[in-house]
Amino acid sequence: MQTVTLTNDPVRLSFLRVLLRDAGIECWVLDEFASSVEGSIGAIPRRLVVADEDIAQARRILADSGLA
Repeated sequence: MQTVTLTNDPVRLSFLRVLLRDAGIECWVLDEFASSVEGSIGAIPRRLVVADEDIAQARRILADSGLA
């Protein structure tokens, strides 16, 4: 697993997940619970991760979207 992006913005995170899933790339959000427990003050960003073999394509998709 490799991290594609870090963010505290749930809307941005949701949009990026949709972009990756539409491209057939499975992705996961890590630290989601820890981020919500700390009160969403931004101390713990959520990590969007993909499988090692998908990292290049995922980064290209997010770069093309202008959001990464």
